[in-house]
Amino acid sequence: MKKLSAALLCTTLLFAVSGCIPSETSDGPVSSDKPEIQADASQNPRVYMDEIRGTVKDFTGSRLTLCQKSDTYSFDISQAELECKEGLLAGADVCVIYEGQLNTTDTSSVKVLKVADAYHDRAELKEKKTYGQVQGLTENTITLKSKSGKTATYPVTGTEQYYQNGIRPGGWVYLHYRGDFGQGTSENPNILDASQLKVLSVSDIDPLKVPEPTPTPPPQPDTPVPQEKQLRTVIRSVNMNTLQVSPDNSDTVLKLDMSSLPCHFSGGIAAGAHANITYTGEFNGTTLDGITVLGITGEIPEQANKHSISSAVSGEIIGSTANTITIMSPDGISLTFFTDTAQNSSTGGLLTGSSVKLTFDPAESRNTNIYTCIKIEDA
Repeated sequence: MKKLSAALLCTTLLFAVSGCIPSETSDGPVSSDKPEIQADASQNPRVYMDEIRGTVKDFTGSRLTLCQKSDTYSFDISQAELECKEGLLAGADVCVIYEGQLNTTDTSSVKVLKVADAYHDRAELKEKKTYGQVQGLTENTITLKSKSGKTATYPVTGTEQYYQNGIRPGGWVYLHYRGDFGQGTSENPNILDASQLKVLSVSDIDPLKVPEPTPTPPPQPDTPVPQEKQLRTVIRSVNMNTLQVSPDNSDTVLKLDMSSLPCHFSGGIAAGAHANITYTGEFNGTTLDGITVLGITGEIPEQANKHSISSAVSGEIIGSTANTITIMSPDGISLTFFTDTAQNSSTGGLLTGSSVKLTFDPAESRNTNIYTCIKIEDA
């Protein structure tokens, strides 16, 4: 009986001691001073990420319309990064990467993170050409009417333009571009939407080939040859065949008639850009009296110092993404600019409705309709 009592006592002590020793499980040892706390899965819902590939139909600065087969999607991309080498051209293939889950074509429950070029089976946009009669020319647009009676206003900001025989209303020019036209308006189907194209060049000869300067022949005895001179100017504006410029470091405005002058603008006809006026005679500093203008040549952006580029466009912000803003220019065309590396001294916070002046580099925008902005200022 005493032996049984002793055995029961030892067993009781053994169980008591074993309750104080940490146990081991197949998941490994559990710390006695910091017990494991299971996270509440409902507080960290799973985030779904996916992508959709389609063809650009329209882009308004903060909203992208995409077509995939017979379906159309309209995405809010105001918080997205744009990574499109050729910009957002109508007809281009892109991938939209987003968080959330699409419900058929309803995009209201997703957040777009990035819009990028399609990375597989990407169809290159072919270069196309049209021939039209000039109806109007501004700093950022040219309006042409085709032989079939179709009229379109094309964006030509930063676009190379060469008019061997001058530019004037009714003249015929060749225009090279990439992208697709939008639908004509229901009110007038003969007016096409060219706003989502990238214009590569405009010229009255095709292919565009600027001739080498003709050397001045040596003077003949008793036959004086007028000496050609150069006047460096700053472009102020253009309206059809009238170009307004000011001599460097001067507020004087000169009006040049380009209707019969050879003109070459490698980086477009941008306000603030420089142009050289070739002339004979004696310039009096204030008027064109006494000189004969022979031609106009804009600066070549690729040869300009990065810090001296002065091509600029002004307008009101109508939309934005994480790394771009889109403005509406005074001549009625929407233009999109990368802003992530731009020097910003504007005071409007780049909010919709703010008026800004954007300095850009035409050399970095030869093949894209999203321009590289260098500087942002209040307009």
